[in-house]
Amino acid sequence: MYSRQKIIDPSVSCFLFGPRGTGKTFWLRHTLPDSVYIDLLEARTSGELLADPQRLGNRIPPDYRGPIVIDEVQRAPAVLDEVHRLIEARGLVFVMTGSSPRKLRRGGTNLLAGRAISHELFPFTAAELGQDFSLAKALQCGMLPTIHDPAKHVDPEDYLATYVQTYLREEVVAEGLTRQAGAFARFLEAASFSQGQPLNISAVARESSVHRKVAESYFQILEDLLIGVRVPVFHKHAKRRLAGHPKFYFFDAGVYSSVRPRGPLDAPEQIDGASLETLVFQELRATSRNLGLDYDLYYWRTAGGMEVDFVLYGPRGIVALEVKRKRRLSGHDLRGLRAFLEDYSMAKAYLLYGGEHETHFDSIHALPIAQALLDLPQLL
Repeated sequence: MYSRQKIIDPSVSCFLFGPRGTGKTFWLRHTLPDSVYIDLLEARTSGELLADPQRLGNRIPPDYRGPIVIDEVQRAPAVLDEVHRLIEARGLVFVMTGSSPRKLRRGGTNLLAGRAISHELFPFTAAELGQDFSLAKALQCGMLPTIHDPAKHVDPEDYLATYVQTYLREEVVAEGLTRQAGAFARFLEAASFSQGQPLNISAVARESSVHRKVAESYFQILEDLLIGVRVPVFHKHAKRRLAGHPKFYFFDAGVYSSVRPRGPLDAPEQIDGASLETLVFQELRATSRNLGLDYDLYYWRTAGGMEVDFVLYGPRGIVALEVKRKRRLSGHDLRGLRAFLEDYSMAKAYLLYGGEHETHFDSIHALPIAQALLDLPQLL
């Protein structure tokens, strides 16, 4: 079992959200092995608590004072009112997992009025895998734990295809969009062409043959399910005219690779470049949140086309990162970072590239990609 960077305080009630397959259940069973565990994936358990949420208290011994884990809480959202009551009446601590906060928010469900903090669990990071991290495998298959578990002999391609199809089937049914299954499938493919690009919802709508408002609602579903993320433009104290649209990313390089169509007109380097940028994106996001670094994630792009792939902004300062697949760098590859440093001279600037040697270009620190990802907790 790999050690996760994420730490939660078992004396404080919390939600642990994350996309399916990120290992929430496995991690909690090993982190809190002696806790009372209530699995709402069990039909009988969820049925009983849906019928009468007050039965929750009967499952907790009267003298028990440890954490109570409720897995997949969105399957019985009404139970949160009883959780609230038990926190107040008995001083109990609950750890509640979920893969769809959308279903809780949509119904106006009681989210415990600040009595539980929210955490998120992500796919593995390079630092968590340590010496077992393979950049080539991560780019092709992503970082979902099942793919990297030596005890589970799964075919990554089959696993990812099933993962995507399961989301498609279950969420189409859950949203009452059965007649729109074809449109949503076309939307997923069209959205994959926007990976790592400024988002043009009208163009995606045209490619999907749906109205713009429908495409916007589909993007919102992806975000609410935690499998799609929009990264805004960094505008703070802007000295130049900047782009206005956010970038879009599927949350994991393997999931993106599975959704993205491939054919004779699709340039492999374009797909591979988006996969690499996705991997860096998910590593930055997970590392910052796992370690409580409190960075907000942005990108920077001027109206003239100069760009920095990622900008992290928070109490620790500003970090700018550019990602290049190429093995040899030229002055042209530094233009975006140099322009950014002209406006934000206090920033730390990194260029992650496909070469093998660490080097410096004035205040820009160039690092081999695999090394940078393994060392990311120290770099940030």
